[in-house]
Amino acid sequence: MGCYDCCMRCLGGVPYCSLVATLLCFSGIALFCGCGHQALTETERLIETYFARNLQDYITLAYIIQYFQYVIYGLASFFFLYCIVLLAEGFYTTSAAKQTFGEFRSTMCGRCLSSSFIVMTYVLAVLWLLVFAFSALPVYFFYNMDATCHTIDVLTETPASINQLCVDARQYGLLPWNAVPGKACGMTLSTVCKTREYRMTYDLYIAAFAGAGITLLALVSDYASAGANLAALPQWGTIALHGSCDLVTLKV
Repeated sequence: MGCYDCCMRCLGGVPYCSLVATLLCFSGIALFCGCGHQALTETERLIETYFARNLQDYITLAYIIQYFQYVIYGLASFFFLYCIVLLAEGFYTTSAAKQTFGEFRSTMCGRCLSSSFIVMTYVLAVLWLLVFAFSALPVYFFYNMDATCHTIDVLTETPASINQLCVDARQYGLLPWNAVPGKACGMTLSTVCKTREYRMTYDLYIAAFAGAGITLLALVSDYASAGANLAALPQWGTIALHGSCDLVTLKV
């Protein structure tokens, strides 16, 4: 076998859809976990500096942020391993497994593995949809804050109206109702919006939200392609070994 034939044989066994979904999953998880972790740290700093004067007012928020950061560590590790397993399953089912295990056992093994990963991917996609929706909440908070700051900049000639424009962190559940001051108004709020910490935190939450969306797209893509290939498997007469979009049919 020549070099060209060997390369074409290797390329023919690559599960391209599984590979693309894996790369998307890696990118989305890296973006979500990395930016989300730093955004939570910057959020705690903003609350401590501009919205709360007493440590007891934001100590609960600090513990919650620390808890979510540990969750992020676990998510990054889990999805890294899960994507590696999915990619390995794709390479396995599109390789010459027939020569190793025999025809009947290859078929049963392929169906069992495919069904298991389809169910797991479906459950993860549903759960990650909730994460995707949850990651939109801080983006919504900072968007409202940014819109209020823009209104303050427009109404600079009417100080009385400016002082009535506020962002209250207590309304979003970030601080207890007895927190002091708990809110930022007028030019103080406009100053907060112009700080580097605020702009960076806002951008980090947007990036984390985008990363959650990319991860959800990767999970849905892998689930849809695997489900379509499993549905195309014949019951008798042929052996269909699949890896995401790639479908290799071996005649019995």
